[in-house]
Amino acid sequence: MGLWDVDKIEYVGHDKGPGEGLAFHYYDADRVVAGKKMKDWLRFGVAWWHTFDQQLVDPFGDGTAHRPYYKYTDPMDQSLAKVDYAFELFQKLGVEYFCFHDRDIAPEGDTLRETNANLDKVVDKIEENMKSTGVKLLWNTSSLFTNPRFVDGASTSPFADIFAYSAAQLKHSLEIGKRLGAENYVFWGGREGYENLWNTDMAREKDHMADFFHMCVDYAKEIGMDAQFLIEPKAKEPCMLQYDFDASTAISFLQKNDLMGTFRLNLEGNHANLATHTYQHEIRVARDAGVLGSLDANQGDKLIGWDMDEFPTDLYETTAVMWEVLDEGQIGPHGGLNFDAKPRRSSFDAEDLFRSHVAGMDSFAAGLLVAAKMHEDHYIEDLVSNRYGSFDSGIGKTVEDGTATLASLEEYAIDKPQSELIAATKSDHLESVKATINNYMIEALSE
Repeated sequence: MGLWDVDKIEYVGHDKGPGEGLAFHYYDADRVVAGKKMKDWLRFGVAWWHTFDQQLVDPFGDGTAHRPYYKYTDPMDQSLAKVDYAFELFQKLGVEYFCFHDRDIAPEGDTLRETNANLDKVVDKIEENMKSTGVKLLWNTSSLFTNPRFVDGASTSPFADIFAYSAAQLKHSLEIGKRLGAENYVFWGGREGYENLWNTDMAREKDHMADFFHMCVDYAKEIGMDAQFLIEPKAKEPCMLQYDFDASTAISFLQKNDLMGTFRLNLEGNHANLATHTYQHEIRVARDAGVLGSLDANQGDKLIGWDMDEFPTDLYETTAVMWEVLDEGQIGPHGGLNFDAKPRRSSFDAEDLFRSHVAGMDSFAAGLLVAAKMHEDHYIEDLVSNRYGSFDSGIGKTVEDGTATLASLEEYAIDKPQSELIAATKSDHLESVKATINNYMIEALSE
């Protein structure tokens, strides 16, 4: 059985009955969908912080999680033990990637030198397990938000010593990413924002953040690290407002500070909701700007106004996400679906770590199947093409080919009666569109 009292998770298909929670109903890793294997479309990754460190606390209660490695009471012993538990879980789930923050995997010492020494011991063991299992690092990152020293930010801190410490911490994190072959490196500005504008020089803080990013780019080049750099937008929490509010804001920041082409975006569904967007919207914005990098696989509770990090089970949302991915041809050059999610507080058994990942993996696999069927029929493509068809010829074509002017458009429109203009519009049949997508879901998941 191994360290976990769970067998390897197998694919059984959806015809085995809906109640089996420890088997895949839709995720068949080697099944070819739209020209690629499922595992290559989805590239699932396990998040170290939620999966192995989250004790399922909430603001009103202590942790409820039951984990077998809690028998190790020394923080360093537990950190080393978690590595073996982690890689067995990866293999039993059939997941080929994982992600971590530096402070997820090893305890801090009194100085950065001591902390780095602790970190390197755990990284040694991670590297051994990566070599023996073939599991790869989708991305790593640096926790520049948890410790009280980051109370007012890291690269945006008003205190120069904190900026210097943050840079030194991240330097070693980049070295670890290079050592472990990280395909991406993520920057989540957990406290890069403000609580109160009265005491904040927002322009200066953003300039410092840009300087910080340029230092990271320069050092990555210096050490020969070729991982894709990613920014992860989030509107708020823990700050009242964060400088990477959403995809559009992050793109504007990259453009202003000469970082386009170096950075892409790592997007999350729950963060999209906090910015009052859908997940699909954020992905579309990134795609349109050519900066889609990677995706966090989670969802939020639409009735609750904070970051819930639930495992994804909303098939309508996973279908929308995977339609965008299929239309793009990939998640990103090196991207994947990282489960930045945790079981609910009442799902406290160790086995629930497996059950929750199975639910999330099946949900995205189902979304892939539905999206692939719609792509095969060109349903969405034809819908959009027909809607904008008037720009493919006539006066519309002159707008798109750049030959139209205000004068030429006035000449065309000035004598058109209102009845003719109204007749030029067409109903969107929105309810029918949504019903058709529902029908695709039912059809594709019944095959």
